[in-house]
Amino acid sequence: MAVVEARGLEKTYQAGDIAVKAIRGVDFTIEPASFVSFIGPSGSGKSTLLNMIGCLDPPTRGTLTVVGKNIAGLSRQEAARFRGEHIGFIFQDFNLIPVLTVFENVEYPLVMVQNWPKQKRRERVRELLQAVGMSDQSNKYPGQISGGQKQRVAVARALVTNAKLVLADEPTANLDRKTANRIIELMQEMRTEFGTTFIFSTHDPKVVKNVETIFTLEDGRLLEEGNHG
Repeated sequence: MAVVEARGLEKTYQAGDIAVKAIRGVDFTIEPASFVSFIGPSGSGKSTLLNMIGCLDPPTRGTLTVVGKNIAGLSRQEAARFRGEHIGFIFQDFNLIPVLTVFENVEYPLVMVQNWPKQKRRERVRELLQAVGMSDQSNKYPGQISGGQKQRVAVARALVTNAKLVLADEPTANLDRKTANRIIELMQEMRTEFGTTFIFSTHDPKVVKNVETIFTLEDGRLLEEGNHG
């Protein structure tokens, strides 16, 4: 079963009396444990598409199936619940909570979304922090660690709920080349270990060269799908 499947997907925003079509009837399928990127110039619709897949913004028309569920008609509350249970997010500015420790940042989605017993939560967080090489930093705060370390924490947080799908919006934009390459390698390791699908929205050639499938967008239309060998 596909992790994400879109058919006739459209998104229109209303700007006063003007209807702005951000996504124009796109079709695509993304298989489990994939490494996929949407690319295209600014304003092409990449972020809009990621927001729809992530249940942050409902489609205007068409069907969008994520992890086996058509999410097009979900209420805001239903979308929030589905997002919390099935989808992880990684952002270019990390989005860590500054007053929480590294451990608490990774634990936060389990506290907020899933009713996990405390001991089970702690075991899961320790497992993820070890997997991303941040166990020895677990008691530090975001302001005390580097950008690359923050992104490692963000990767752990995205995976802590056993998400089968992680959406990464320009995840390497604020990292130097060496750190960015290591984060990409880390996400590939997580994909192999946990069977997670990673979907990127990016301009970064370092990310693009490492994905298996590239969807190219322009003016809200899907121009082509390419595969790396």
